[in-house]
Amino acid sequence: MAEITYRTVRAAGRRTHLAEAGEGPLVLLLHGFPELAYSWRHQLTGLAEAGFHAVAPDMRGYGETESPQDVREFTVHHLVGDVVALIGALGAERAVLAGHDWGAQIAWHTALMRPDLVRGVAGLSIPYRPRAGLPPLPAMRRAHGDRFYMLYMQRPGVVEAEWERDVAGSLRRLFAGTSGGAAAFSPVVPDGGGLLDVYPPSDGPPDWLGEGDLAVYASAFARTGFTGGLNWYRNLTANWELTAPFNRARITVPALYLAGEDDFVVRGADRSRLDEELRRAVPGLRASIALPGCGHWTQQERPEEVTAALTEFARHL
Repeated sequence: MAEITYRTVRAAGRRTHLAEAGEGPLVLLLHGFPELAYSWRHQLTGLAEAGFHAVAPDMRGYGETESPQDVREFTVHHLVGDVVALIGALGAERAVLAGHDWGAQIAWHTALMRPDLVRGVAGLSIPYRPRAGLPPLPAMRRAHGDRFYMLYMQRPGVVEAEWERDVAGSLRRLFAGTSGGAAAFSPVVPDGGGLLDVYPPSDGPPDWLGEGDLAVYASAFARTGFTGGLNWYRNLTANWELTAPFNRARITVPALYLAGEDDFVVRGADRSRLDEELRRAVPGLRASIALPGCGHWTQQERPEEVTAALTEFARHL
């Protein structure tokens, strides 16, 4: 098995911590919330063995990457800028991008804004959705009320205080409550409750996450806290405003989409309609893959299937 190594590079004027393996064309793996480069441990080795230079950074706000304190420095422009700078810092002219959750959003938007740097883009869990006609927060409030979980996240310090009382317990409940086979969670925070109350209780981590894996996440977030990751959510309005020049723009590079059938992002959605809308916005879509029994944590719940799909996609670009 290929060896995963770690180092720090300077990109966008900041120290960025990387996990990497292999040599060859660059594949950048972008994690989401609340994760780390560690989330891609299976794909790093698999892609390396297939002849690629696989690199997973701790994204801005996470892990050992140097991160700003100002919430305004977590917009989509900053985050896409980090990816652009990292491609250059790694000595590559272009890269294949794969992102999960918020990392998918940044992978899609890098392909949208800088297609000259992207050989292909793969989104896990989150499909590309063109810019909406209305600002996101009022739309969420109208659809779900004031206690919708993303609205609840907007208040600085509230979620942090709740989750950081027991970091390992909070992560265990979040991961287990959104894995394949878990009961559907309500996206509305109950009156008198907190964000963790939207997730079903769990006695332990899900099958795909060992106690050692959970300890890696818990140790990192006990040190950094959750503010960096939550700051991505706290720029939803700014991102909507900043992406106005890309209104109705389409992603033209080759693309791949993967999601678990039990993923709360798409659970209950009409899959044929979702794929049709995705193909209109991403005309270069090569495949849309649904993973039965898989929840939100796509590349960790189904490591072999995801690695195989990413390898095949990258090989045929």
